[in-house]
Amino acid sequence: MKRVAALVPLLTAVAVAVPLSLATPAAAHAACGTTVSDKDGSSWGKTADGANQRSGSSTGCVAKGVAYNTHSLDYHCYTVGNDGYTWTYLRNDATGVTGWVRDDLLSDGGSYVSCGF
Repeated sequence: MKRVAALVPLLTAVAVAVPLSLATPAAAHAACGTTVSDKDGSSWGKTADGANQRSGSSTGCVAKGVAYNTHSLDYHCYTVGNDGYTWTYLRNDATGVTGWVRDDLLSDGGSYVSCGF
């Protein structure tokens, strides 16, 4: 039993160390121009620092705005971009702009609620 107990902290540490953006994809890429309803009821803070808000989950999609660390962001849900990273669809409460931000640009890793597509 001691062996199992000794492995639990190690397994936990490994699971925590894997970034969300490298996790197994749970959703599909959002094409440029894709919008979604707010599926994530959690409240969020000021988690971006100069992150482009794009029209889809790809750096090839046009930037609609920029989210800064002085802006409050309302997360709606996440999906996996065509680059393999997770992206969160959000509304920037300071500017009113909605768009997709790659989760590694958000200090808390973005939404944990899948967009479902």
